[in-house]
Amino acid sequence: MIGRETSDDAGVYRLSDEVALVQTIDFITPVVNDPYDFGRIAAANALSDVYAMGGRPLTAMNVVCFPVKSMDKAILREILRGGLDAVHEAGAVLAGGHSVEDPEIKYGLSVTGVVHPDKVLPNAGVKPGDAIILTKPLGTGVLATAIKAGLISELAQRRAIETMATLNKRAAEIMAAYPVNGCTDVTGFGLLGHALEMATGSRVAITIFVDQVPLLPEALDSVRMGLVPAGSFSNRSYCTHRLIAPERIDPVLLDILSDAQTSGGLLISLPERQAPSLLSDLLAGGVADAAIVGRAAGADKGTIAFE
Repeated sequence: MIGRETSDDAGVYRLSDEVALVQTIDFITPVVNDPYDFGRIAAANALSDVYAMGGRPLTAMNVVCFPVKSMDKAILREILRGGLDAVHEAGAVLAGGHSVEDPEIKYGLSVTGVVHPDKVLPNAGVKPGDAIILTKPLGTGVLATAIKAGLISELAQRRAIETMATLNKRAAEIMAAYPVNGCTDVTGFGLLGHALEMATGSRVAITIFVDQVPLLPEALDSVRMGLVPAGSFSNRSYCTHRLIAPERIDPVLLDILSDAQTSGGLLISLPERQAPSLLSDLLAGGVADAAIVGRAAGADKGTIAFE
């Protein structure tokens, strides 16, 4: 049903009129110092792609690269323990995996889930007049850089880690009760990049409400200190040709909107009249940073404007 052609979060294969498989794989290098937290974050990041398609994870398999001859195996055990805890939290089963000796640590999951074929949520399903909801705050890219540099408070560091380690499970369960048209999760391409994918695939224009985008504590301060990861610059450069009047936006905010995220929130598109109710349910359901961050307008080649 869905392959690589549309830059969607996962592949979807119809098994029957009632069941389709959702399949994805994702692994990352460490973004935090604690191996257990890294395992949780990497697993949450991989599981998120199934949630973004409207699916439910069933099984997961570890994908591990580790310098087993030069690093304590206790570190590897902690990474895998963090990943296993995240898989269990998702209600899925760890079914195995594969490891490779490598000088650089990498960890993630291959995940298989299920979804009803009529309830698949592509990123290209946005309709004119839709509201856009984001379920997690931005800033994990710059804050991960700040963590490595030791230029972040303990409180802000903990908040960033817990944000990345939080599954999108609850947000996905709540949105399932609403007539969602399109969905993706905000990861390596940043909010701008993933919103642009939605806009281009759906042939609409999306306006971002800059002042309503939720941000992690100290994210703006980190950008002002120049702690911007290289991927964020690439995202901004890639999106520039489709941005309407970006010069009107504070460059610091533009960097945050381009910030390459790890295990970011869901970006949900649904009819505007339904958005306040969904937002209310998300907030009441524990998705504390959810916000309406934009809207979609009529036929367009796919552009991003700001308000």
